[in-house]
Amino acid sequence: MSRTIAIVEDEPAIRANYVDALTRYGYQVHGFGSRPEARAAFTLRLPDLVIIDVGLGDEPEGGYELCRELRTRAPTLPILFLTARDADIDVISGLRLGADDYLSKDISLPQLTARVTALFRRIDAMRAPAARETVLSLRGLRLELERMHVTWNGVAVPLTVTEFWIVHALARHPGHVRAREQLMREAEVVVDEATITSHIKRIRKKFEAIDSSFDEVDTVHGAGYRWRP
Repeated sequence: MSRTIAIVEDEPAIRANYVDALTRYGYQVHGFGSRPEARAAFTLRLPDLVIIDVGLGDEPEGGYELCRELRTRAPTLPILFLTARDADIDVISGLRLGADDYLSKDISLPQLTARVTALFRRIDAMRAPAARETVLSLRGLRLELERMHVTWNGVAVPLTVTEFWIVHALARHPGHVRAREQLMREAEVVVDEATITSHIKRIRKKFEAIDSSFDEVDTVHGAGYRWRP
């Protein structure tokens, strides 16, 4: 069965362009022109991935609100922002809400398709049976690749796909410093250093919500991050 992608974009011509491009790659694509329209459809069934514009009709930040709603309902659902609003504050806002990627609309259709494919590939890598390292345990951390599941002291941590890969990249080599460029490569996100910093802050907050004394992720100034050895 082909994967389903939802595109929430208020400009009909742009929406049709994206729908057509991704359909040609074998995806089942549904377009929605507003947050209420998308929300009604998602109530019945969630897609496998959602692409959202920030401004939706008369809601300048309707995309952010939709992302917030989806994250509450489905913490691991892949969400990608595709928008003309690409100022640093907008990118950081989208990532803080839990988006896996944040792209500018000036990206080419082949590049967009490649990013969608990479996101699905990361999900497949986590779900596919692996010959080794399917479960990673370290102090209070338990990371299960096949189930895309992370717990801290037995409590589930609701990480996004990107956050999961970053935690995996850090925790599988405790004590080793991972540069921001390495984390971007392993999480398959092509962003700037500030974006990785935002992901790390969000990861810490999720663990701290479970354990206020959580201090496993160290910042090594000028070098990157590491999981405490």
